[in-house]
Amino acid sequence: MLGPQGQILSMPTSQLSGSPFDTYFVPGLVPFTVLGVDPLLAAASAWWAHWSAPLLALLVGVGLLAWLAVEIAIIGYSDDPPLQPIYIALGAG
Repeated sequence: MLGPQGQILSMPTSQLSGSPFDTYFVPGLVPFTVLGVDPLLAAASAWWAHWSAPLLALLVGVGLLAWLAVEIAIIGYSDDPPLQPIYIALGAG
């Protein structure tokens, strides 16, 4: 999100061709929220033994799988590096 033109990770925006995005801002914002902030909230609720902890953990897993499904539909499946298969296993677990 800090380098929406891909300058921080040296990722050209041409890799976004075929996607609905012109920059990496939204593709960075969604995982930051769904896969960054939401798991922290689920972990905090589990830490405090809140009744919502199991539901929040389930929603984080579903969110991860949904993000991966959209990512694979837009840019395709890739196992080099093997992040997609690892995250699919984590989301399903």
